[in-house]
Amino acid sequence: MQGIHGGKLPMNTERPAFVWTIAGSDSGGGAGIQADLATIQDLGCHGCSVVTTVTAQSSVAVTLVEPVSAAMLMAQLTTLLSDLPPKAIKIGLLADQTQVALLADWIASFKIHYPSVPVIVDPVMVASCGDALAVDNCQDIKSAAKSALDFKPFKGLIELITPNVLELGRLTHSDVSTKAQFAAAALALSQSLDCSVLAKGGDVSFGCTDILADTHAQTQANAHKSNGWDLELAEDYLVCRQVRASSKLHQNGRFWLASQRVNTRHNHGSGCTLSSAIAAVLAQGFVLQDAVVVAKAYVSQGLSAAIGLGQGPGPLARTGWPNDLSRYAKINLCDGNFISHHLNQHLDVRCDLVATVLSATDQATAQVRIASTPPQNILSHGFKVLDADLGVYPVVSDLTMLEGLLAAGVKTVQLRIKTDISELTTAELAESDLGKSALSRCESGEPELIGSELEAQIQTAIALGKHFNAQLFINDHWQLAIKYHAFGVHLGQEDLAVTDLAAIQAAGLALGISSHSYFELLLAHQYSPSYIALGHIFPTTTKQMPSAPQGLAKLKHYVALLQDHYPLVAIGGIDLTNLAKVKATGVGNIAVVRAITKAKDPLAAFAELSQAWEQCSLSEELAVNHELGAKHE
Repeated sequence: MQGIHGGKLPMNTERPAFVWTIAGSDSGGGAGIQADLATIQDLGCHGCSVVTTVTAQSSVAVTLVEPVSAAMLMAQLTTLLSDLPPKAIKIGLLADQTQVALLADWIASFKIHYPSVPVIVDPVMVASCGDALAVDNCQDIKSAAKSALDFKPFKGLIELITPNVLELGRLTHSDVSTKAQFAAAALALSQSLDCSVLAKGGDVSFGCTDILADTHAQTQANAHKSNGWDLELAEDYLVCRQVRASSKLHQNGRFWLASQRVNTRHNHGSGCTLSSAIAAVLAQGFVLQDAVVVAKAYVSQGLSAAIGLGQGPGPLARTGWPNDLSRYAKINLCDGNFISHHLNQHLDVRCDLVATVLSATDQATAQVRIASTPPQNILSHGFKVLDADLGVYPVVSDLTMLEGLLAAGVKTVQLRIKTDISELTTAELAESDLGKSALSRCESGEPELIGSELEAQIQTAIALGKHFNAQLFINDHWQLAIKYHAFGVHLGQEDLAVTDLAAIQAAGLALGISSHSYFELLLAHQYSPSYIALGHIFPTTTKQMPSAPQGLAKLKHYVALLQDHYPLVAIGGIDLTNLAKVKATGVGNIAVVRAITKAKDPLAAFAELSQAWEQCSLSEELAVNHELGAKHE
């Protein structure tokens, strides 16, 4: 049996998540319901189907399209819901406007009882072979190709719609022949349907649509560029709209997702595969942005392995959960997602002003950096490579505890100084000396450093780290870390846009970056940091978190993707009771906060955690050796 990572695994006895596909049947098996069910199962879920339309099609033609009756459509929905309620729903081919209206009414009722179940719409209009699929009552197939269904009944009921170039133009009644027009149309569609939009640009260079009919001619003139598009890439535009359970940084962001184009004619069912893959990943508890990047990598992987079966384009291969980092898209943040959030937070006095308040000059610098300099251009050589894995990595806020740990032989530690500002109300902030100086600095544009006590503590900590020859990371306060030559800096995602990463790199400091999802770890990867922190794994009370606990299953996925590229650090709620389970995911290191800082004897707690972690490593090594020995007998 193919496991979720693409390899052979023992039979999984856990009940999989149920994913519904509401779509048309493809008698050739390459697209529609058939492709959806194959994808859903390949990604570890159980697929259920509601057939909207029966098509007579092969890899070269669609010869007949017949909608099911309204009674049959509703009976399928009702019968399934009574026994196999979904964790996610994908909607594909709808035959006519009547089906759109019926399904919109049903979803409205469904959402009353299942408000958190995501619904993904793939507005299928034309098959890969070029024949139209949706028919409107008595219209014939060819005339229907010039019209489009009205999806406005779905407004406010769906989480995501995934049009390709042709579909986007028809849905918005707009010209999308340039990249800028394409992005503008995606934003307009998001606003009109009150949902997120993944506008797919993967077919933009093939010259198969009436909107982009001149693409091939342009390609002859310029091999790499056409109306703003890089034709060597498959570029999609993601417009997020109030994404549930997402970090505030990204829940309304806009992003270009660029993957290397796979030049193959065997792309039958690629749109069906993408949308059903998104649904399958969502059903397993990932946020929308995660589902999109995983599904896009899955499609890229499937296109690369696709083969022809008939005379026309073949279907995508089903290759399991994508763990090849090269298949994942590069993410280009648009419209200052990070900086906009950060400047909004600046107006909220409950944020950590020491770390986040920016002068007018800082704001302008950050805006320019976001607009014009992607991370891969800033940091072409990456950050310092760590000499060794981190093991058990304490995160402390107290200098006395820090010195004790260093004296006891701890070789990697992080100083995360919390200020009272993060917990203060407006009135309390006004009475706080640190708050007063921060607010005064904000108004007067004084230099970045705030608070002599803070500076003195960080200077002392860095000196201690050097004295004990340890890898000391300073959390957030990167200017002070550079000034006093710390070993490294640790940053959260929200800090990336307003931090001079090039200055950190030029100073020779190591960099650790936090991540809370696939999307964020891919963003972290684009900066080539020294390590990536993955979390929070379990519920934690040490700080307010923007996302839900990731859990062990997600951690295992992250490790499978990144373990060959970076030291990985699991963080969040880890202690002796769950340490072995964390180790079983394959992660090499753990960051520990509460299990040490709240212990009666922090040094003894660290020693016990380190011993337990080493024993887990030894047990794992013995198990691997035993397995290898058994194979050679």
